[in-house]
Parts: sequence; structure tokens; C-alpha cells
Amino acid sequence: MGRFKTTWKHLRRSPYQAMAAIFIMFFTFFMASIFIMLAYGFDRTLNYFESKPQATVFLKDDAKEKDILSLRDKLNETGKISTIKYISKEEALKIYKEQFKSDPLLLEMVSSSILPASLEISTKDIKDLNSVSEVVSKEPLVEEVVLPKDIINDLIVWTTSIRTIGIALVGFLVFESILVIMIVIGMKIAVRRQEIEILRLVGATSWYIRWPFIFEGIIYGLVGAVLAWGASYLLLIYATPFLSTFLAGIPLLPVSYILMLYLLGALCAGGVLVGSIGSMVSVWRYLKN
Repeated sequence: MGRFKTTWKHLRRSPYQAMAAIFIMFFTFFMASIFIMLAYGFDRTLNYFESKPQATVFLKDDAKEKDILSLRDKLNETGKISTIKYISKEEALKIYKEQFKSDPLLLEMVSSSILPASLEISTKDIKDLNSVSEVVSKEPLVEEVVLPKDIINDLIVWTTSIRTIGIALVGFLVFESILVIMIVIGMKIAVRRQEIEILRLVGATSWYIRWPFIFEGIIYGLVGAVLAWGASYLLLIYATPFLSTFLAGIPLLPVSYILMLYLLGALCAGGVLVGSIGSMVSVWRYLKN
């Protein structure tokens, strides 16, 4: 208990240094939480598209409904089709209005005439998508065939990029945070050099002197991590209405509070680790004896 009181005394004596250390820890773990949530979101979205063996066939504007229904029957006869759904221009407009009902400006700019009719095709086996799409793309009434593999490939690229950039940036920030903790703790040790010498003269052990500084670094990391988690959670809550519209149909939001608690635990563990490393290195360097 006495060590915690000493740590609290250190914090009160130099509040601005403490605020600087907490801020850099906050920024580090805020960026870490953002990249973790982005990586999780891309992974979930990727799994969603991989689980749906579906191709979307966009039809030309001059395609007649009887020809479209004939194409549908032709595809059903292959025996590879699980479901096939015809989306008319009017139905496409209804879907569009439902997805963007919260944005009147976007609704005013769109009419059924500019939206293409389409066929949504699901195959019994995802391996059959390529062969079915090749057959469909040769039909004269077909404008474009969009396969999930195109989306999946893009998502894989984005997910890999997010992970690479996130690891590199967060790694740099963690290194910077450790340096800041080392500088702050080192300055405090230098200021209290005379007090430390007195403690040694009266018989205080080395670890009795060191622990308050180590606890101080841990507090910086822990407080910064908790504040970063709170800020990222508030940002997620604020962005949820927009993201729900943008990611319509993808079961990603709302994010479970259990997952956010896991994130909090991970950030706190990281904060304790970074804070303790920075303070212990500083203590080892300036209090060797």
C-alpha cells in the first residue's frame, strides 16, 4: 500500500508529465483499437461473401421480360442452380429506397429508368459459379456479370493492407510510447535523486525504491488504454447508423458488447505491458545500484 501512495505522490507532483505520457499511450492504443476493429470488420465481411455462392447478372435496358424469364428457365435446366431471382427495375428502385431512406438527397437523384434489372443467381456449389457465369455472359441481353470472387479478391487485398499498415503503424507508436515512458520516468528519477539517496541510507531496498516508478509506468499505460477503448467505442456507436446503411445485408453490426469487452481486455493488457517495459528499462538504466 505504501508503494501505491508513493506512486500517487509522484503523479501529483508532476501532472503535466503524467498527462503527456497518458496522451501518447492513448493515441497509440486508440490507433490500435481502430485497426483491430477494421481488421475484424473486413474478416467478417469476407466470410459473409465467401459463404454466399452468388452471382449478380445485370441486364441491358432493352432486355424484354419474356427473354429474361426464358434465360432464367434455361439456367434452371442446368441443374446447378440453387435459387435464381429476377429483380425488375421497379424492384431495384424499391431496394435502393429502402437502403438509402435516411438520405433524401440520394433518393431524389435516382429513378427506376437508370437502375438495371438483374438476376441474382446462387449455385449449389461455389465451384459452379464460373461455368454458369461463362454461359450467362454470352447471352445478348446480359450487360455484366459480377461474381463474388471479384469482391472477395478486393476484400483480401484490403484486409492484408489494413493488417500490414496497422501492424507497422502501431508497432512504431508502441516503440515511441516506450521511449516517452522512459524519458518521463527518467526525469522523475533525476529530480528525486537526493530523496532516493536518503532512502538508501536509511536501509530501503532497491526494489522498494523501484516499484513506485514501475507502477507509475503501468498506470500510464492502463489509463491510456482505457481512454482509447472508450473513445473508439463512442466512435463506433456514432458511426453505426451510417455503417448499417452502407453494409446493408451484411450481419456485422451492431458489434457485440462481449467483443468490445475482449478488446478492452486486450488493450489493458497491452497498456500494462508497454507501461511496465518503459518504466522498467528506465529504472534499470538510472537505478542500477
